[in-house]
Amino acid sequence: MEAPSEIKVKRKSRVVEVTWPDGTRYSLPFEYLRVYSPSAEVRGHGGGEGKLELAKESVQVTQVEPIGVYAVRLHFNDGHNTGLYSWDYLRELGVEYERKWTRYLERCEKLGYERKLPV
Repeated sequence: MEAPSEIKVKRKSRVVEVTWPDGTRYSLPFEYLRVYSPSAEVRGHGGGEGKLELAKESVQVTQVEPIGVYAVRLHFNDGHNTGLYSWDYLRELGVEYERKWTRYLERCEKLGYERKLPV
């Protein structure tokens, strides 16, 4: 997978904007990136959906750290920074945003968790 041509952190709109060489652009919300972190801590070591991350509505991305020529590490203000977002995974998060986000909201609702939107 080719590397993105640009990755921008947009703090006011609370998204990481990823632009690909083919012109495709995804605006990925901080909360979405945090709850779908590729870290073993979040995804687990086996199959399945992984750990349901809650109370991440106000999380901020504080740093995007390049990792070689294949990934970035996102640093979040809640101290989480162990996930390596490969180019393939970043593309998947963009392509699958609607499905993945809907599934996350369903899991929150099933648990009875009410998200508190940041002001």
